[in-house]
Amino acid sequence: MHEPDSPKSGVAAAEAGVPEVGVRRIRPSTSGLQASLSKRRQVRDPLPDALLRRVKQFSGRLATEAVTVMEEELPFFDSLDASQRADVQLLVQTSVVNFLEWLKQLDSEISFGYESFPVIPQDLARRLTLRQTVDMVRVAMEFFEKWLPALARNDQQLIALTEAVLRYGRELGFAAATVYASAAESRGALDTRLEALVVDAVVRGDTGSDMLSRAATLNWDATAPATVIVGSPPPDERVSVAGNVHSTAATHGRAVLAVVQGSRLVMIVSGDVSSKSEESEFIQDLLKNFADGPVVIGPTTPTLSAAHFSASEALAGIKAVAGWRGAPRPVFATELLPERALLGDQAAVDALQDHLVTPLAASGTVLTDTLDTYLDCGGAVETCARQLFVHPNTVRYRLKRITEVTGRDPTNPRDAYVLRIAATVGRLTQIDNKVDKLVTPVTTFTV
Repeated sequence: MHEPDSPKSGVAAAEAGVPEVGVRRIRPSTSGLQASLSKRRQVRDPLPDALLRRVKQFSGRLATEAVTVMEEELPFFDSLDASQRADVQLLVQTSVVNFLEWLKQLDSEISFGYESFPVIPQDLARRLTLRQTVDMVRVAMEFFEKWLPALARNDQQLIALTEAVLRYGRELGFAAATVYASAAESRGALDTRLEALVVDAVVRGDTGSDMLSRAATLNWDATAPATVIVGSPPPDERVSVAGNVHSTAATHGRAVLAVVQGSRLVMIVSGDVSSKSEESEFIQDLLKNFADGPVVIGPTTPTLSAAHFSASEALAGIKAVAGWRGAPRPVFATELLPERALLGDQAAVDALQDHLVTPLAASGTVLTDTLDTYLDCGGAVETCARQLFVHPNTVRYRLKRITEVTGRDPTNPRDAYVLRIAATVGRLTQIDNKVDKLVTPVTTFTV
């Protein structure tokens, strides 16, 4: 077999202005882009018909032996079944046929390589990774680079065949990368649509089997707790914000679904997000994906199927958070019950009634009267004691009992505001109930 000339000889020839062996260069014609492209484009000298016939004659055998070399050098090849190996054989043969067609067309660009990969069945494309495909191309082209030049009869044919194999192998590698990049882009677009459908279903409360099936496709654990977080998306990252959120969650080993809905960025986070983890590194990293402004965290639900409750709370909170000037970031939806109640959120009214008004009323009217008097006095213990005709320490004891019963400290300004709204809501609810009972039902009669 003839050995190709060293690279130095080609460089020396180029410096001397002499065209390389086996390559005819087009002289630059006109100025501008066309001249620049013509300068770089190479047109190969025609190969003898006898050489092309020899290549075609041995192409089938070379393709078969190339697959044999793959079996020997690539560990993953043994895991392919018979049909998948046949598909690989077909791929190699198609690439060889396209190589021959390209050799015949002297001034054509290498476009045949891109047509080789679509012949791979979908199951094989899913079975092989990009790295494995590139390894297959590498092994096959190394084999052809080694044996194809043996068909040459002189140095000129040797150089031409060697150059052709190298260029064709390079283009096949780019073709494989292009195909896999296109497939990854398609999968990414499909995942984005599925993600948007899942988040939309959670927001609307359509948490049926279809939603769970889509979530499973996105590798969401159906048994994992779910928490909805709502805020505003960054103005300059509306398209890429979901990818950034996924990267942040993956860094902390958490799963997350995110979508921009109008002016809101809605996230569904797997796992518990309680008040204890409010200042955690994970939450703080998630906050970087929101624009400046309030961020509301809904309550954690046991599963994704129940996440509509968390979404409803978070969305109601994001509407009412403007009513609390000193609201922290992030703020939990349960901390915005007074503002939500003022907006007419019935769920917040019921929560205030159930968690504050009812337990306090069950403890007796003494605590209720003490709370109302204390709040009416502007938080002055001595004034409250005088109006109740008790010792100030008695007032302090009752305030401590109110804290134990409700979980809210009347001496804290924010808690006092929450208790005030809760007491007002409780009284209004009692009036509504009495009015409903006093309404005389209409008696139906027939004429």
